[in-house]
Amino acid sequence: MQIKRTKHFAAEVSTSSLNDIMFFLLLFFLIISTLSNPNVIKILLPKADAAQTLSKQQITISVTEDKHYFIDKQEVPFDRLESELTDRIKDIPEPTVILRFSDKQDIQTLVSVLEIGARQKIKMVLATRKSS
Repeated sequence: MQIKRTKHFAAEVSTSSLNDIMFFLLLFFLIISTLSNPNVIKILLPKADAAQTLSKQQITISVTEDKHYFIDKQEVPFDRLESELTDRIKDIPEPTVILRFSDKQDIQTLVSVLEIGARQKIKMVLATRKSS
């Protein structure tokens, strides 16, 4: 004898709490992605809390407020800066240049000097003063 059921079992998945879980996951990833973005951090130059010392042979480029360029205390016009720098680093295996800029100097001047270093593949470090 065959017994028939009047109620058929249907499998269901309750998705009522899925909306809450997805909302919290979305919120979590949005918050984490904004915290990991370095463009959000404000940069204040040229003060620093810690100083880095370099033991390698180094060259110093100084730029005054009225845009006079110096390589190791020798004044050089900007149009000859790249050639003078190339002459100074040709015997150094890993050249490091320390950039000394006034805090009143504009960013474009700094970028122009950094472009010279990028073309010559020179490691450049911006000198800062320790904040008190």
